[in-house]
Amino acid sequence: MAVESTMLELGTKAPHFSLQDTVTGKTVSLDDYKGNRGLLVIFICNHCPYVKLMKEELTQYASEYMKKSVAVVAISSNDVENHPEDSPEKMKEDAEKFGYPFPYLYDETQDVAKTYKAACTPDLYLFDENRKLYYRGQFDDARPRNDIKPTGKDLRNATDRMLAGKSAPEKQIPSIGCNIKWKKGNEPDYFG
Repeated sequence: MAVESTMLELGTKAPHFSLQDTVTGKTVSLDDYKGNRGLLVIFICNHCPYVKLMKEELTQYASEYMKKSVAVVAISSNDVENHPEDSPEKMKEDAEKFGYPFPYLYDETQDVAKTYKAACTPDLYLFDENRKLYYRGQFDDARPRNDIKPTGKDLRNATDRMLAGKSAPEKQIPSIGCNIKWKKGNEPDYFG
């Protein structure tokens, strides 16, 4: 089921997270990114066609902007019992296959997704150096079956504006993708 992001209010302080990186096994938390000029927290998964479409370009974006002190963290919150292709073992394989230069964290309890009001994959949250939400919305206009090549233009534009000290883009289009696969009985009130 395709759903749009909830569009968390701009200026919201980055909710805390402390999760295990499926690649290194280390615990990664929000506190690890103090001193960065920005932080992108993106909810993704392995199997969603919306995410599959952008994986290579997301890797490219991260490689470029991490050099500019914008940290990137990916999180998967999907129910792996019903979606084993999104298990931590498969996440590690996916991260290695696409050469993710960022941690790929597993949110087993789905609590982190709820604190971010994440609804879909991909769901993007770009925070400024003060950890205030600057941009949330689509990566770009590319969608499965619309023949638009992923470029990350919307996210790139927002990141460039943020790094230049400009105000956030006025027009922020919600991201759209597969709904986060909530565990039965764990669906948040904003789902549905």
